[in-house]
Amino acid sequence: MPIKIVKNTTPARRQMSVSTFEEVTTKKPLKSLVVSQKRRSGRNNTGRITIRHRGGGVKRSYRLIDFKQTDNKGVEGAVASVEYDPNRNSYIMLVVYKNGDKKYHLAPEKIKVGDKIMANDKTKIRSGNRCLIGNIPVGFTIYNIELQPGRGGQIVRSAGANAKLISVEGAMAQVQLPSGEIRFIPKTNFASIGVVSNLDHSNISWGKAGRNRWKGKRPQVRGKAMNPCDHPHGGGEGNTSIGLKFPKTPWGLPALGVKTRKRKSKTNIYRIRDRHGKNFIKTT
Repeated sequence: MPIKIVKNTTPARRQMSVSTFEEVTTKKPLKSLVVSQKRRSGRNNTGRITIRHRGGGVKRSYRLIDFKQTDNKGVEGAVASVEYDPNRNSYIMLVVYKNGDKKYHLAPEKIKVGDKIMANDKTKIRSGNRCLIGNIPVGFTIYNIELQPGRGGQIVRSAGANAKLISVEGAMAQVQLPSGEIRFIPKTNFASIGVVSNLDHSNISWGKAGRNRWKGKRPQVRGKAMNPCDHPHGGGEGNTSIGLKFPKTPWGLPALGVKTRKRKSKTNIYRIRDRHGKNFIKTT
């Protein structure tokens, strides 16, 4: 996805870049696969803010994405269009199967209209196809990976993301995630072959705060700029330090770099190496 640098006609546009959307082939989504989406602005069912810095933004509808792709197992489908999805940073593709069914899937890189895809226990090793991890050759890149059989893809779904299949031994496969973590995943789980589309999304320079407001992101205020009653970092005369040995959250808990994962998490048995290179399980 090429990125275009806009002309610096105003101060806000001086550092701005935009996507050219060359891969997108249509502007209107399929109505039968679109549902309305209620904006909650970070509030729960009682109206209290549980996620800060959310609100506003443009109105958008939700596209129903099929992360499982097992409803049409063994049925060949053709890519009818590659579309922009306002709810995610990757592109999506409309697939029309031979039985007449239509589904939205995450689009892999370099997919084009007319390409054939298929989901089955064992398929051709081709970008966009989906099969069991145990039937994918070692060394290939995969995305939209299942963690629990039958639940659908849960990880490696953002723009440009991909995981690497390292080995398949016994009932488990070793997969290196985009963070660098290596973990066991059952080889009977499904995964798609390839790399998620929109690789250059991370290279976009938003240029002005307004573009984040369009996405529903509200401004963040530094804790040290608040009063002591509002934040542990607040108070002081002028531009002072936070006055603490370690930074804290607004609720007094340790922040910035503190590990939040439970030390006795049940999923630790599936971790071989974390993102920092620490080994959990001795491999030979």
